[in-house]
Amino acid sequence: MVPIRPQKKIWLDGKLVPWDQAKVHVLTHGLHYGFGIFEGIRCHGTDKGPAIFRLEEHLDRFLNSAKTYRMHLPFSKKELTEATLDLVRSNGVTDAYIRPIAFSGYGEMGLDPTRSPVQVAIALWEWGAYLGQEGVEKGVRATVSSWVRNDARSLPPQAKCTANYANSALAKMEALAGGYDEAILLNSVGMVAEGPGENVFRVRDKILSTPPASSGILRGITRDTVIQLAKERGIEFQRTDFTREELFTADELFYTGTAAGITPIREVDRRAVGDGHYPVTRQVQRLYDEVIYGRSPKHLSWLTFVS
Repeated sequence: MVPIRPQKKIWLDGKLVPWDQAKVHVLTHGLHYGFGIFEGIRCHGTDKGPAIFRLEEHLDRFLNSAKTYRMHLPFSKKELTEATLDLVRSNGVTDAYIRPIAFSGYGEMGLDPTRSPVQVAIALWEWGAYLGQEGVEKGVRATVSSWVRNDARSLPPQAKCTANYANSALAKMEALAGGYDEAILLNSVGMVAEGPGENVFRVRDKILSTPPASSGILRGITRDTVIQLAKERGIEFQRTDFTREELFTADELFYTGTAAGITPIREVDRRAVGDGHYPVTRQVQRLYDEVIYGRSPKHLSWLTFVS
């Protein structure tokens, strides 16, 4: 993990404010009860200047998360789009991780969040590969967590809620304490769900697969990108459940996510994955990089250029 280096501005409740002045009250409702929704978005440098990857889809999910949690955002999708572009311009960055967040603010305490105002902020910072550049190149070591992914009957997995990530933090800390780089969580019936902040893909006999939404995962936008790219290139693909032991017998495994990008998994619970060569993973990495850096004319519609 790399410390966040302060930037110039953060967009908070409709205004660009200096980084150090973007503050909330200690009695902010969302801080006490985990009632907030957020997104993670990437901006990359291209030959045409900075471009935000699949901004529209990310903001659609942001708005749908708010709807699921009965959170009435005081800003429209158009306003959030312009705010995001203004934020990138005002900070003068090329490559950045962008974090929109909405939460129940300072008002009243108690479990009913509707009695507190909704605040919205968008921040960005320069962030490399979440699991490290070495992980992207050589693969990471993963462990199957003792913590179970939240059940959909407890918290809706398709809403990117801050409360969900307490579960992720427990799994992440356990993995690090055990000497691993990242975790893989099972769902309540023992099938593979996802990583703490990533989706999981498996390759076996040249067939690419990932757990379906019904397994309790977040429908990742990077996940969807990989699925579309695989289909375009004729890679056989399936949405299917798989078990813990099917992680051990995979030819290839990799994580996908806005923060993680496409990161190979070289080991699960001290068992090497495949033979150490990851041809499908490497192909997907190359295709993904071509898209996000604007080198794939076919996919330019996925980019929102900042200029």
